Order: sequence, then structure tokens, then C-alpha cells
Amino acid sequence: MRVESSDGVNVAIHDFGGSGPRLLFSHATGFHAHCYQPIATRLSNEFTSFGLDHRGHGETPRPTDWQVDWDCYGDDATVAAEALAPEGGLVAFGHSMGGASLVMAALRNPELFDVIVAFEPIIFPQMMGRPGDDPSPMVTAARNRRDTFDSFEAAIDNYASKPPMQFFDPEILRAYVEYGFEPTDSSVTLRCAPEHEARTFEMGATHDLFERLPEIETRIVVVSGKVETERSPAGIAQRVADRLPNGSYIELPAGNHLSPFIDPGETAQLIRDAV
Repeated sequence: MRVESSDGVNVAIHDFGGSGPRLLFSHATGFHAHCYQPIATRLSNEFTSFGLDHRGHGETPRPTDWQVDWDCYGDDATVAAEALAPEGGLVAFGHSMGGASLVMAALRNPELFDVIVAFEPIIFPQMMGRPGDDPSPMVTAARNRRDTFDSFEAAIDNYASKPPMQFFDPEILRAYVEYGFEPTDSSVTLRCAPEHEARTFEMGATHDLFERLPEIETRIVVVSGKVETERSPAGIAQRVADRLPNGSYIELPAGNHLSPFIDPGETAQLIRDAV
């Protein structure tokens, strides 16, 4: 289904099936909804799952000349959640950017969610500065990302041969390619343009969500991998949870920022435990 968001964007929402309460997946920067379908499959006896493609990712187009405003990712999450649960009571899992966008939606509409599981959400104090102020390996990597391959299989073979994607669950890696690339006459091309991904990383700490966390009533479980530095999504995660009136925090000592793609079974269990 498609739902109209800000700037005239029609957000794509994918139905992953299952039975039970509705569960919404909100993806990380550079990825898309179908990367989380293997997690949804593991929960199919407990939830009816859906995945959101944010603007510029998957099957949701990026507005022409749009320079990236994270509040608009919040718009996308809000309209998707309202379409799926107009009476509220939604369960949601958000990863990185997708976690921040869900928390933005909870700020705007306190009745939307029963619980959000936010895996290393990108929510930084503005005084820490925005990641784009310093050279960032993630920004550089995004800008240099190869965006065209001869075929889907060639792309899968390439990613499976080197980190970090060589550690992904094979089903998730295949979903990333098959739903994240668009076929042309002679090749396949990334739907999320490298420059769009890079700009999203650069603008990740320009919103004021950290300062507004005490206003949010929704129960939110903040999850991180191993904490190594404060100036990282894992390093800030407990501070995010502590500022939330109904927040709690879980650290996975063996985990990292991409853990939901490495161990979908563990992520499914996190969602079960939260509910």
C-alpha cells in the first residue's frame, strides 16, 4: 500500500503477512523494508508484520532536489503507523535511522504505539555536533559505494565476499539486493543513490529529538551492541533510554550496529521479550 507523506511523497508499506497484533519495521539508512522480512517470518505466528520504505529507499521515491531533513523521515514513519493502526496500539521495531523516525512519530502522536524497540537509534544531543562536521568513514563509504552490477547474482557475490555484508544472514543479504536494486536493460542499479545515503548520514544529528525525549510517553526499549565510544549510536543509547519517561535499555555485548542483519533470530526474540 502507499500513503501520502510530506512533500507529496507516497510512502511504500509492504505487507509481510503473519497473524496477531500489527508490527511495523522501520529500516536503517541505505537499506529498505524487505531486509527485515526474515525477522518478520520468524514472528509470523505472533504478529502481522509490515515494513516501511522511507523516502529515497526501496520503492519510495526521493523528492527532486530534496537535501535531506530527518524530520521528514519522521513524517514517513508517522503516516505509515497511522495508516496501519488508526486506533493506536502498534508494535514497532526501528533500526538506526528507522528507530529515530519511530521515536519522532511517538512524539507527534502519543497514542500510536504500545511499544517501540529501537536498535541503536540515531538520536544525538545537538551540542555533540552533527556527524558531517568531521570526516566520517560511513559518509565516505556511502559516497564511494558501487551502485551498478551486471546482475543481481553479481551484486550478491560481491557483497558476500567482504565485510560487513559477508556476515549478514544469507536471506537478508539476498533481500537487500533483490529489493534494493532496480533492473535496467543490461544491469541492476541501487534504488538508494549513494549521495542520498551519504547526505542522510551527514545530517543525522541535526534534529532536536534528543532534547525532546522527556516529552515522549510511549514505552521504548532501546537496544545497543557493544559500547566502545560515546560518540556512536551504541555509546549514546543508554543516555537516550534514561531520558525517556518510559524507556529501558539493553546492551548486547557481542552485538554491533548491524546485528539485526547478522542474527535475525536474536532480533525476533528481542521483539518478543519487549512485548
